[in-house]
Amino acid sequence: MPLLLLDLDNTLVDRDAAFHAAVADFLAVHDLPNSDLPWVMAIDAGGYTARREVAAALTDRYGHVVPTAAVRALLDSGAANRVVLAQSAREALGKARAHGWTCVIVTNGRTVQQEAKIRKTGLDRLVHSWVISEAVGHKKPEPEIFQAAADAVGVPLPGAWIIGDSPHADIAGASTLGLRSVWVTDGRSWAQDSYQPTHIAEDVASAISHVVRTP
Repeated sequence: MPLLLLDLDNTLVDRDAAFHAAVADFLAVHDLPNSDLPWVMAIDAGGYTARREVAAALTDRYGHVVPTAAVRALLDSGAANRVVLAQSAREALGKARAHGWTCVIVTNGRTVQQEAKIRKTGLDRLVHSWVISEAVGHKKPEPEIFQAAADAVGVPLPGAWIIGDSPHADIAGASTLGLRSVWVTDGRSWAQDSYQPTHIAEDVASAISHVVRTP
């Protein structure tokens, strides 16, 4: 069975939109200026800044008025409680499975947080398995995490496709392994010279459809 490896945050689900909503609520509840929203989003950097660094920045700025537990709740469950799976993505995954593809989520992050997103959105019923960096001790783009995904479903890694939004974590990882890839742009332009995605798509549903149609 062909193997399709899919990123989670900002690929299958719009993690940044969910975190944006959580931060807006956080600021409102604690009577903090909504104008701080861009600052928090910049510190978070799409989830790529280490949690402890984001927590330290928020505590330094708001610690005199916001309990530490509130900062912790924002970072631990703010996005996870708000992510949704678009119907187009749900249908595309169903189509891929109907065509015989084995679908596995490969995501960096903490196990509790990422599994909460997977289960809340129903992705646990739409994919065959998932691999989270904290659980396997390797982060994308390290080859070992992609191999762990293949091992989880007993499908050979050679011949797999990788779909993701991160040039570094997803597309560079695919390039290193000699695998085909689709970069999910979300309106961005490709800016890397040393490696290229096999295909570029505006969203994950289009990306999946391309893979399913490609021999």
